[in-house]
Amino acid sequence: MPGIHKIILAVVAVAITHVGAHAQEKPEDYPTKPVRLMAASPPGGGIDIIARITAQKLSETWPQQVIVENRPGAGNTLATGLVVKAPPDGYTLLLQSMGVAYAGALRELPFDALRDLAPVVLVASQPSMLGTHSSVPSKSVREFIQLARSKPGRLTYGSAGPGGASHLSTELLASMAGVRFVLVQYRGIGPAMTGLLSGEVDFGMLGISTMLPHVESGKIRALGVTGAKRSPLVPDVPTIAEAGVPGYGFDAWYAVLAPVKTPRAIVRKINADVNRVLQQPDTRQRLSGLGMEPLGGSEEEFAQYFRAEVAKWHKVIKDAGIREQ
Repeated sequence: MPGIHKIILAVVAVAITHVGAHAQEKPEDYPTKPVRLMAASPPGGGIDIIARITAQKLSETWPQQVIVENRPGAGNTLATGLVVKAPPDGYTLLLQSMGVAYAGALRELPFDALRDLAPVVLVASQPSMLGTHSSVPSKSVREFIQLARSKPGRLTYGSAGPGGASHLSTELLASMAGVRFVLVQYRGIGPAMTGLLSGEVDFGMLGISTMLPHVESGKIRALGVTGAKRSPLVPDVPTIAEAGVPGYGFDAWYAVLAPVKTPRAIVRKINADVNRVLQQPDTRQRLSGLGMEPLGGSEEEFAQYFRAEVAKWHKVIKDAGIREQ
């Protein structure tokens, strides 16, 4: 038995030494082991694409690999819940979309995004396009709004589901322009695009890269883009704000977040390294080719923006009476 006690004591001593060494890890040495980047979508989606670009470039920058783990499910909140419960040591990060700012307004969640997550850095944004079926007579955003006012609750639009980017961007437009639209729900962006092409719905607010081929073929009329500035993909298409609805702006954004108690020094290091990655020409080229704009900025700027986004979208969802079905 004394031999067994010695073995147990030796194992405990090693464990304590390991924990102590990890606790003494200096932020400037981070990371000293592989980092998990949870992507809140299946492979191939926007979140996944941004996650893999970010992980690849950080793996080239750091002495350790960044491994993407796709954790879709629960309305894209499964990954968030896992990260919230992870040790706040910088070795489990989250790549999420703007949905993390308003998911709590659509349904009850076991976490609070503002309380339980530390904003690290904005990575990229992607505007959408307001496009109409060729049968809709409007040739500008201003004419479209006038048409909507003359036909309250009659113009229809397609969306991939309640609470998605296509849904919220349209409800924000309706709220700011003082008009009412009719939502037609589809089982994804592809079917929504098909509905618009067939004339089953009058218009849509969908990703520029999704809309562009049909705009070029003449099947869809592009009226405006949702971003704060014109898209380099369609420089001749005005923003909705400049074309008739001042102050309107909608960009689907993607960002890195961490458990809330992650040491500030580690958050700053991740932020700085992602910013460096976003300045690299090949990174910018890859994102631009996907119709996305590289962002970056400080963690403080992202935290302020995140709070504003939560407040904005919770109000839009409440005012529009949106509920997850």
